[in-house]
Amino acid sequence: MTFVLMFLDCTHGFGVGFDGLQESRLLRPALKIVGVGNAEVGRETEAQRAGGLPKVTLVLVAQLGETPDLFPPPPQHTDTHGIGAQFPLRQPHSSVSSGDPASWWPYCLKRCSYCNFNKYIPRGLDEAAVRSCLAREAQTLIQLSRVQRISSVFFGGGTPSLASPLTIAAVLETISQCARLAADAEVTLEANPTSAGASRLAGFQAAGVNRLSVGIQSADNAELQLLGRDHTADEALRTLEEAKKLFPGRTSIDLIFGLPGQSVASWARGLEHLLQLCDDHVSLYQLTLERGTSLFKQVQQGTLPTPEHDVVAEMYEVSRQMLQDAGFRQYEVSNFARNGALSTHNLSYWQGGPDNGVSRPVSLPGAHGRFVPRGSGTSLREARIQTLEPDNWMREVLAWGHGTRKRVAQNPLDVLEEILALGLRTDVGITHQHWLQFAPSLSLWDAFGASEEVKELEDQGFLLLDHRGLRCSWTGLAVLDSLLPTLLNQLQQTWADRVSPT
Repeated sequence: MTFVLMFLDCTHGFGVGFDGLQESRLLRPALKIVGVGNAEVGRETEAQRAGGLPKVTLVLVAQLGETPDLFPPPPQHTDTHGIGAQFPLRQPHSSVSSGDPASWWPYCLKRCSYCNFNKYIPRGLDEAAVRSCLAREAQTLIQLSRVQRISSVFFGGGTPSLASPLTIAAVLETISQCARLAADAEVTLEANPTSAGASRLAGFQAAGVNRLSVGIQSADNAELQLLGRDHTADEALRTLEEAKKLFPGRTSIDLIFGLPGQSVASWARGLEHLLQLCDDHVSLYQLTLERGTSLFKQVQQGTLPTPEHDVVAEMYEVSRQMLQDAGFRQYEVSNFARNGALSTHNLSYWQGGPDNGVSRPVSLPGAHGRFVPRGSGTSLREARIQTLEPDNWMREVLAWGHGTRKRVAQNPLDVLEEILALGLRTDVGITHQHWLQFAPSLSLWDAFGASEEVKELEDQGFLLLDHRGLRCSWTGLAVLDSLLPTLLNQLQQTWADRVSPT
């Protein structure tokens, strides 16, 4: 099981917000997988339609079992729209063997110029109360999931490094009391340079963190100022050095490209400099100008230039080649690793699912998740949304043990669409064995083998369908957004033909 505690992300400054989950049809041709970090699904933006490049949107994907008697959703928030249209995928498991929880800290010291995430600037924050609620919801979700073993834990945000090591330790202690925290479990914390001094990082390490993800974003002070970051390049590099000492081989950096006025040459220089200093994991995110942000307003008003799509596309291609030359494997659209330093937790999102023994409870205000209510004797997966506002979320956790705001049942096609769109983000893609866990009667060959459109994508060198499964080529991975509509349409058509034969 993977556990994710999210501190809704300003630490890493992903330049996107979420448009929200669709109630039942999560991935239609007008919707694309556009994000990184954890699992994301969002509406296609204008920039995406024009550029077709990987974007960053955060929508957590989680699966977890539940016992209705123990986990009643707050009646005033429950939405059971679509519950009647349920189709079982497989027989339910009596328990879930392993999982990967996540917890999110929704607070930041300031709002960056590009960020419209669900986050809050704390005023008189009662951290002890927040800590108690995070621990309680984590306990509720893990117990209801019937998970026996935790393989990874993720603390994200927001700015989780603003939380005290005591809070991190308390959540980890709760998790270990509810299930077996594996000796080799990956425990990641996202850190912002201004809240991650040497002593604080050592405190997180003592609390149980063994992997750090540092939101550097840029090594150029002018770019950091443009992004509204509260750290300097020197502060970022000092944090990186301290992190590498404490977490050697397990320190990741996040970088943003495609800034207004940024050139390919300046971006490449900065990346080359950081590649000489970084550890073994790098995440690259293309900036998305989100409506309602300061940066969006400045570009709309003409104060800043609009990033040119061809230039941004070249930045991405140059980055991929530079990272490959430096010994990094691009194992996902925006994630690169060398020396085997892939993120276990992130891979569980791109490849995982409730039917392969993996459960991913999420504890946070505003989270979007996936849950399988195994305790009720069904294997149907639900899309769930947590209460947005931290104060309201805390009140609901105190009253109910959780802060679930909305529940929507997914049918098998919903699930397959997510498996397709998420799995193709990785270089491995979707194996036949993995696909058949979710669709025993519909193989990848059945779904895509006879399609002329899919064959054309293969002939163009974007896609491979062979004995290993379905995956993007090196070229196709860079333009996945433009491939998904064809693949999703084909899946939907094949599914309709199977469900409603003529």
